[in-house]
Amino acid sequence: MNRIRFLATTAIVLVMAGAASAQTAPSPEFPLPYDSQRGVFSFATGLERSLAAVVRVTTLGVSTGPSRDGNEPTAVSGGSGVIIDAEAGIIVTNNHVVEGGQKFRVDLADGRLLDAELIGADLATDLAVLRITAGGLSEVETVDSDTLRTGDLAFAVGYPLGLDQTLTMGVISGLGRSGMGDAVEDYIQTDAAVNSGNSGGPLLDSRGRLIGINTSILSGDFSGGNDGIAFAVPTRIMMFVVEQLRANGVVSRGGIGATLGSLTAERAVELGLGFVRGAIVEDVVPGSPAERAGLQRGDVITRIQNRPVANAGSVQAVVGIAPPGTALTLVYLRAGAEASATLNVEITEPGGVQIGTSAVQAFGASFAQTPSGIQVQAVEGGSAAAAADLRAGDIVTEVGGRAVSSLADFGARLGGRGDAVLTVARTDGEAEVRIRR
Repeated sequence: MNRIRFLATTAIVLVMAGAASAQTAPSPEFPLPYDSQRGVFSFATGLERSLAAVVRVTTLGVSTGPSRDGNEPTAVSGGSGVIIDAEAGIIVTNNHVVEGGQKFRVDLADGRLLDAELIGADLATDLAVLRITAGGLSEVETVDSDTLRTGDLAFAVGYPLGLDQTLTMGVISGLGRSGMGDAVEDYIQTDAAVNSGNSGGPLLDSRGRLIGINTSILSGDFSGGNDGIAFAVPTRIMMFVVEQLRANGVVSRGGIGATLGSLTAERAVELGLGFVRGAIVEDVVPGSPAERAGLQRGDVITRIQNRPVANAGSVQAVVGIAPPGTALTLVYLRAGAEASATLNVEITEPGGVQIGTSAVQAFGASFAQTPSGIQVQAVEGGSAAAAADLRAGDIVTEVGGRAVSSLADFGARLGGRGDAVLTVARTDGEAEVRIRR
């Protein structure tokens, strides 16, 4: 039986090859692109135009070990990147590839070695922008990631595990993935092989167009090896971040004035819900867009801008790339009844403190009164709180060396000028956290 199936499959391929002998591009009848000169099915024609735009990125810093010159920068990390604007020499990579670097070096596919300038980086999306000055550069064509479908072919390109430029193929195995810990999450999931060194490299469609930036993998052990699940930041988010970094060097994000939590199985049972996808409104800041739109504690947001909401990260993925003044439409459940609301995104004052009825939002973190004290409920990736290593679950015991016992007292103490110095209790002891405004 197996032999019959194999012969039948071979016959079909040969018939397709013969019928498509004059083809060099896909057609409805024969979707695989065919190279008639070599007699093989191949995606090379579409991909080769983009491969020249994929670069190796090496981050240089001060070595901690002995050297002849203690100030001589040495390689401390590396990854990949992709040129999206050849004329201006703009390269997109990951923030974790360039983080902590003093200098940056770029190896082009044609063998040239160039110094690069860091234009800016964004921790919340793990993206960074470099600039090089050179002629004869190639750039990748960018396509809207919202057009993707699960099952589309995907190609990852980069410089993994110390190898030269490497191309791997897979499919898009999921869209809208979130819950990995960052503030802005709407990842493309793929089973294309992505390994250490691929970080910052492009994820391409079958025509060689950029659909995302490879940023992380899910590994089943401590080796960090590829297990067939990798994540990429979609171009929908990438373009927003790149435009802001090129224009301002930093990314400014708006907010809606609501503290959100993810709907887990435990919370769903508690609320009497028969599903586990959504974002729970934990608190609403007085005078905020969320309050003006009528949102209340306990509302469960299920859709935003007609996009399904898997958890709190899904909402932030939309809010986090919406320019100030953008009107967003939410669909939510309240007491089992579905309703909708429209609200406008507003820029919050950096370092500002927003005091709600049962929570305080400050520095990109939310705090609530619990039986154990003032507890950190959530910390947004890329925020001042995240940079200071404030963690969800921390119990704040002091602000500026003075004990706090109530949420109102805590909010008032945070409203002062200068850095906020928090003393927090953790399971492994006490720590001091300095948050820079």
